[in-house]
Amino acid sequence: MNNWTISARKNITVLSPDQEAVFSFDLEGRPVSWYQNDHIYKRSLASRIHTRERVGGRRVRAVLPEADAAESYRQLLDQIANAPIPVDDPDQQDRLQRILAWTPERLLEEKHRFNRIYRPVSILPPDQYLAVVLQATFGCTWNRCTFCSFYQDREFACRTTEEFEDHCAGVTEFLGEGLSLRRSIFLADGNALVLSRDRLFPILETATAHFPGMPVHGFVDVFSGERRTSAEWSELRELGLERVHVGLETGADELLAWLNKPGSAEESFGFVSTLKEAGLKVALIFMVGAGGRRFAEQHRVATIALAERLPLQKGDIVYLSPFQSDDTGANSFSDDEIELELTVLQDRIRQAAPEAIVTRYDIREFLY
Repeated sequence: MNNWTISARKNITVLSPDQEAVFSFDLEGRPVSWYQNDHIYKRSLASRIHTRERVGGRRVRAVLPEADAAESYRQLLDQIANAPIPVDDPDQQDRLQRILAWTPERLLEEKHRFNRIYRPVSILPPDQYLAVVLQATFGCTWNRCTFCSFYQDREFACRTTEEFEDHCAGVTEFLGEGLSLRRSIFLADGNALVLSRDRLFPILETATAHFPGMPVHGFVDVFSGERRTSAEWSELRELGLERVHVGLETGADELLAWLNKPGSAEESFGFVSTLKEAGLKVALIFMVGAGGRRFAEQHRVATIALAERLPLQKGDIVYLSPFQSDDTGANSFSDDEIELELTVLQDRIRQAAPEAIVTRYDIREFLY
């Protein structure tokens, strides 16, 4: 492999020996992702390594044990240390030295720095995997949906403005020059946008002061979000909020009740309409295969009917998330059946909302 190249981009450094291997690093020199031997490796901010490959036409995912992660880092860094990488200017030389300054042991130590700043980051929407996550709250205000276990280990709580200020400073220091890779702010945890005006406004102001120019995103549920007026959501937009992420799950009211999630299709329509009136973008999540065969037809029909009513525009996203369940009984769909349901929903929703992005949201690929 004597044809190594180095690309010093604005927010990332890319090294490659050939078309079969590509290695990317943030401006601190920490690995971000690499592709080699038909495997994709991605590093979380806590230095966990997530891998993905195709076996028999299916994606196979894994998180490497710490010892295996250390060995993967060692192999990656050894390749680069021993490679004939052409360096043409001082900036490239500096970037290469930053990369080589990271030992496997030092990379694994990043998990301790991460854990001093963050409590567990349980889930993000895919368009926010490269966000600056700021934990304004912990947990979820409802936390009783039967399908969700993301926040069951914590009570809902909110940081004070002073605590949030310190958190933002800690995140800034932790990311360092790697901040340049981040595209937006995501207010976590679940339902952070439910906070009262007196609490949420100072948090938004603090977040955008620390990370100027970055749009703000966050989760909220229908039955909490609909309590705000369009004017109130407009105020939040003026403070930097760009997109609201909402788990609608289904257009079928009976299925919502079965999932123990308050609300209805009519309330979902009303809330999304309110957000659009306020000039906000939305990202809506529907669960594919929820309720299994028992609810299959009404879930499909009602979800398509709801999507056809929603005032979706360019910049909006509809996520179709394959339902993950431990239920192996007759009520559950097989993986192939879920894929078929996803294809049907995707085609019909794209017809209903041609300007919106309609795409898969596989929670098993979450990484931060």
